[in-house]
Amino acid sequence: MNPKIMSEEDWRKKLTPKAYHVLREKGTEPAFSGNLYDNHETGMYICAACGQSLFSSETKFDSGTGWPSFDNPVNRENILLQDDESYGMKRTEVVCKNCGSHLGHLFNDGPKETTGLRYCINSCALDFKKEPAPKV
Repeated sequence: MNPKIMSEEDWRKKLTPKAYHVLREKGTEPAFSGNLYDNHETGMYICAACGQSLFSSETKFDSGTGWPSFDNPVNRENILLQDDESYGMKRTEVVCKNCGSHLGHLFNDGPKETTGLRYCINSCALDFKKEPAPKV
């Protein structure tokens, strides 16, 4: 099924209720509740809705916020950045370019020694593909 033409009914069938709320209704999971915020394995973080590669474990850092945080996407062409003025705040929303799902928000308080950016992404908006350990 092409994610760009899936109906909301199809999305509801494919995703868990929590993932549907975050990915399709632009919700946010509670801090420190997701299964990936404290993940330290090597691999690729992909969109939980469509499987698009989004962030490498190499760019993940501990922001102390309770959500997976990255200083750069694996490919800037895989995401969209949109203005978000919901809840009386001015923020930048991060969206999967492939399927249009809400992932999280972008902030300018990331590591200064890299990009200075913090892509704050909901755990349930991501799946993780572990990479095998290098052979020694």
